[in-house]
Amino acid sequence: MSTDRFQAISVFIKVVEAGGFARAAERLDLSTSAVSRHVAELESRLGARLLHRTTRKVSLTEAGQAFYEKSLQLIADLEEAEAIATLATAKPRGTLKLTASINFGMLHLAPAIGAFQCEYPDVLFDVNLSDRFVDLVEEGLDLAIRIGDLGNPNLVAKRIGEMRLIACASPTYLKRHGTPRHPDELARHNCLVYEYSPVKGLWRFTAKDGTEHRVKIAGSVHANNGDMLAAIAAEGVGITMEPDFIVDPLIAAGRLVPILSDFRAPSAGIFAVYPSRRHLSAKVRVFVDFLTARFAGPRAPSTRG
Repeated sequence: MSTDRFQAISVFIKVVEAGGFARAAERLDLSTSAVSRHVAELESRLGARLLHRTTRKVSLTEAGQAFYEKSLQLIADLEEAEAIATLATAKPRGTLKLTASINFGMLHLAPAIGAFQCEYPDVLFDVNLSDRFVDLVEEGLDLAIRIGDLGNPNLVAKRIGEMRLIACASPTYLKRHGTPRHPDELARHNCLVYEYSPVKGLWRFTAKDGTEHRVKIAGSVHANNGDMLAAIAAEGVGITMEPDFIVDPLIAAGRLVPILSDFRAPSAGIFAVYPSRRHLSAKVRVFVDFLTARFAGPRAPSTRG
């Protein structure tokens, strides 16, 4: 699109918004005759009248209304393209405000932030770790790392990894109470209950043939922190079902043992979530790309088979 054509469209939009040629001329710092000429040339090029003109005001014709709406979208798309091009070369800087669950934040986000700041020292972090849902817009946050349920459907989400729930117990507990071979047997065991489960007191498993098993569970401990439940399970108190990134270290140390290997527990995506795709800041864009690359590697929290 030529500069003259683009300018004519911009002037036309301003005339509509201002409600007249004179007021548009004042806002554009042009003469009224120049504004009128731009609109007239645009109408001539299109072969259609865009505006009804009177001595007091202007109004859109039917063709003008359609052209105005498309022109607004054109300008918005152009501004977004310019913003993207600018951000592609912009150096990330400023404070990045984000939230994540306590467990994932401590185990994976903390080392990721440390590695990121070695590459981008001009980015500062303001981190809110919480297992409750935090409203990004209301609390002025740039980014959230969420697992499974994203909360507000109007948020933009980019998948950066995957986690799987693992049912496990300590060798001591299994020796004392026996190892469950079928999910239904969990009803007879002391199962540790996590406060923020999608359905509290209900565990789901899928058999190899695709059959789903839903089991109501209960136990002597109820908590809102997965690390705590995993640590209590490791002491021989009961069975827990927590994300792999929480229990993997305890399993590797022999303090917890996975159970029900013939059944698959639910898995869920790990997402970087932010309020809007439009005009995404360089600090957020680069950090999300950094997390995506980091968690796509062999040590990602989704690699457990």
